[in-house]
Amino acid sequence: SVEPGRAIVGPTAFTLYEVGTIKPLEGLRTYVSVDGGMSDNIRTALYDAEYSVALVSRTSDAEPMLVRVVGKHCESGDIVVKDAFLPADLAPGDLIAVPATGAYCRSMASNYNHALRPPVVAVRDGEARVIVRRETEEDLLRLDVG
Repeated sequence: SVEPGRAIVGPTAFTLYEVGTIKPLEGLRTYVSVDGGMSDNIRTALYDAEYSVALVSRTSDAEPMLVRVVGKHCESGDIVVKDAFLPADLAPGDLIAVPATGAYCRSMASNYNHALRPPVVAVRDGEARVIVRRETEEDLLRLDVG
């Protein structure tokens, strides 16, 4: 069966992450941490959703390495992409893109661990514009009364 909302909206968006720590585990895989995670895309943890990932901030001719892209939250289930291949010269500060995140990721995003939700940027004819601004700490604390 086809779920119309996801089928139409899912492929229209991608999520950009900045690479943080890279930790190789000999003979297994390399763990790549990013500046987001289950607070902006809970679908992998909830539904075992599968995503792909690509290096987008530069080109690379390096051999591919098996990676697991993990989020910034201290939870064993904070996995963004379970198994994928990225260039072996991946480095902190690189930008990676996870495609097909247009359906449900924004609506299911949360402030878990007091994480601020990222902005939403629309791109049309090569022009980008912010359509939902990044949350601020003031936004996060606005409802606190104590």
